[in-house]
Amino acid sequence: MLGWIYLLLAILTEVAGTISMKFSEGLTRWLPTLLLFLLFGVSLAFETMALKHIDLSVVYAIWSGLGTALIAIIGILWFKEPSTLLKLISIGLIILGVIGLNLTNGAH
Repeated sequence: MLGWIYLLLAILTEVAGTISMKFSEGLTRWLPTLLLFLLFGVSLAFETMALKHIDLSVVYAIWSGLGTALIAIIGILWFKEPSTLLKLISIGLIILGVIGLNLTNGAH
């Protein structure tokens, strides 16, 4: 269970780091720039701790897949990025893939 908590924290801090990247305006704003490096570092630390409990392939696929899906959803809802049917279907497929990996029971 602890591995899944670490993985969730890794995903949330990676998503926060990516949002900070957007707010950094090309690394020209110091606070969001500092936050993006800090949050990505913390995310990788949590991901590393998750690897003590969950297989590498499962951790990385879930971390990257859910992070990608969350950022796409945040882009649509918060940053008013265009939403197309293909984009929504693709996000759904990412989430289905993550569920499929989780069903493989890759934990030690």
